[in-house]
Amino acid sequence: MTRNVLIVEDNPGIGELVRMHVADLGMTPILCDRGDTGLERFREGDIDLVVLDLMLPGMDGLSVCREIRSGPGYVPVLMLTAKSTELDRVLGLEMGADDYLTKPFSVAELSARVKALFRRVDAMAAAPAENTGNVRAGELRADGLCIDPDRRRVFVRDQEVDLTAREFDLLWHFASHPGRVFSRAQLLDKVWGYNHEGYEHTVNTHINRLRGKIEKDPARPEFIETVWGVGYRFRD
Repeated sequence: MTRNVLIVEDNPGIGELVRMHVADLGMTPILCDRGDTGLERFREGDIDLVVLDLMLPGMDGLSVCREIRSGPGYVPVLMLTAKSTELDRVLGLEMGADDYLTKPFSVAELSARVKALFRRVDAMAAAPAENTGNVRAGELRADGLCIDPDRRRVFVRDQEVDLTAREFDLLWHFASHPGRVFSRAQLLDKVWGYNHEGYEHTVNTHINRLRGKIEKDPARPEFIETVWGVGYRFRD
């Protein structure tokens, strides 16, 4: 089944470049050059991935991403930005973006990120059937933590926790493999779907923010433990 990719980019050259290479991947590109019209098209439905510029006329990319995440269902969002500061990336991730690319980017990197996002979507769809050890009615439970992969919702001691898409995927990956230690490079490969040198700090940032949301005391985590000199693991 053909996948539809909504591209919201106001730069004609970049928009056409992304459109061409999405088509080369065998997907159907849908191009909009304004944030407000892009959101309208998304709400019409039948979109499998959104490639979203940060700076847009009509409605900025952060606001569009926030609106996408406030609705039902889950569609991955790849954010494009001409800015390279950590603050811009964190803001995009906090609004619910799954990944980001800083302009200028290579065609190979764009293709790799798009493929990786779809691999993660497919893996999430298959995960409940594969991880039957602790799953009850599609949920995974562990000491007050409840993860619902179908609705992508997380509860800690019966209180719902608001996670970004990437934080959810990271937590689900850990909880699906209790006791197993993952290096930062392995987490980039398994959760992000790529592994580029220099991106390991992204893992640290996400784990710190995830701990801040699910742990009673992030300095003394009960769920996601640090294995010094190796990586991280979900408590067995």
